[in-house]
Amino acid sequence: MDNYLEINQKLWDAKVDVHVASDFYQNESFLKGRNTLNEIELGLLGDVKGLSVLHLQCHFGQDTISLSRMGAKTLGVDLSPKAIEKAREFAKATNTDAQFLWSDVYKAPEHVDGKFDMVFTTYGTIGWLPDLDKWARVISCMLKPGGKLVFAEFHPVVWMFDTDFNYVQYNYFQDEAIVETAEGTYTDGGNHLIDKEVSWNHSLGEVFQALKHNNLQVTDFKEYDYSPYNCFKNMEEFEKGKFRLKKFDKKLPLVYSILAEKI
Repeated sequence: MDNYLEINQKLWDAKVDVHVASDFYQNESFLKGRNTLNEIELGLLGDVKGLSVLHLQCHFGQDTISLSRMGAKTLGVDLSPKAIEKAREFAKATNTDAQFLWSDVYKAPEHVDGKFDMVFTTYGTIGWLPDLDKWARVISCMLKPGGKLVFAEFHPVVWMFDTDFNYVQYNYFQDEAIVETAEGTYTDGGNHLIDKEVSWNHSLGEVFQALKHNNLQVTDFKEYDYSPYNCFKNMEEFEKGKFRLKKFDKKLPLVYSILAEKI
């Protein structure tokens, strides 16, 4: 899949306007000051005031700007030029100094000077990347010694199922690219969107080995039986901002988080 970047850029460019207008992202309340970060990542971040933070795969920048509002000096990176254009627009509208860069994750070090105190990346990110060792190498390259990676992601078990969670469709140890035609998107609206997408499944072992091989020592790892987002079919909110799959309740892990340190 040599052209996966072109395919996925087109996919995410098409999603931007729908996502910005959706109830899912609540962009109006965000522009008025709502912090978009969730309990899971806030527990790992700590006090970010005065820290430099690189946010990989930032979409249209809500979390990047939220980190900036918390006092961090932030740079958001995303594959979609349309998303980056919106992010810059919102940074200006919110009077924050968050900066944004249009780049593939793997090429980010070619365009960024200096090192960061923290790399931040969350929810629906690594599945768009074919090579996790290369991903971890970028993170290690961009961190200062002692710098931290804050990472939260949907659990690889989730990606084994079909979209209705009726049966196991994909191998947990999926090596080859998964090429599909995506209809709609995970937010409300966007039923007209029909685009090709290319993704990969990455096991927990693959994630941990990639971090270990690139001098990133895991200091905290947790798994969660809920998602902070209502982004899959047939979910129910059992607490405010916490969602589970109705048919599985607590039986499946939906999210995991990692805190790692550059050594």
